[in-house]
Amino acid sequence: MTAIPRGRTRRASLVRALCALVVGMGLTGCSEDPDAGTNGVGKLSAAQIQARTKAAAGAVDAVRLSGSVVTSGHTYKLDMSLKADGGTGSVTAEGATFHLLRVGEQLYLKADAAFWNKEDGKSGEDGSDTAAADKLDGKYVKVPTGDPSYKKFSGFTDKDLLLDGLLTLHGALATDGHHEQSGVRTIRITGDGGSGGKLEVSLEGKPYPLRLERAGGAGTLTFSSWGRSFALKEPAKDETVDYGKQLPTS
Repeated sequence: MTAIPRGRTRRASLVRALCALVVGMGLTGCSEDPDAGTNGVGKLSAAQIQARTKAAAGAVDAVRLSGSVVTSGHTYKLDMSLKADGGTGSVTAEGATFHLLRVGEQLYLKADAAFWNKEDGKSGEDGSDTAAADKLDGKYVKVPTGDPSYKKFSGFTDKDLLLDGLLTLHGALATDGHHEQSGVRTIRITGDGGSGGKLEVSLEGKPYPLRLERAGGAGTLTFSSWGRSFALKEPAKDETVDYGKQLPTS
């Protein structure tokens, strides 16, 4: 991973401040090329920038994404670390937070008893449902590949699937000026003037996407830790519950 030169960002900010002071004093001779010292993508068309950032994101092994995604009328808050062979992190939906871990094809879901009671949607008079939920409390539950929950949740751990869907802006593409995201210089591209989404692309190092506003107010995500690998391993047996072919949900 190419480190982002923070010193260069500070120098660029200082130059901008000095130029503003000079202009305010009515002096001349101070100008700054916003693409000086960058990776050069700021000079490209919006379509070329989108293609470059997709290529950069696809070529790197790991990334962390956090923020919110609205889909099918539901809002999901994500904080996921993803790599080619799996991912790990937390998802919050409808006030409930659960942890996802995928190692290869095996997906695990960990949540508290309240989550499993809510998922089950039942409360037996004999307390059996509550007892079952208590057994799952804080355990990694193996999600069978044939269970509906597998398809629903595994997508949150799939780097390529997520990025392919997220990094496409909708409508006519255009650039929308030079900006900064967390101290890093960016070029912004938009779809349909912003209604089709807005994407901040790094001008420092690789042209990675750094922040996305999804079309139609469908959530905002930030991307970080590009290329910063992390370990993925299956949980210990005493931390795992295997329900076979079907999860205990309604």
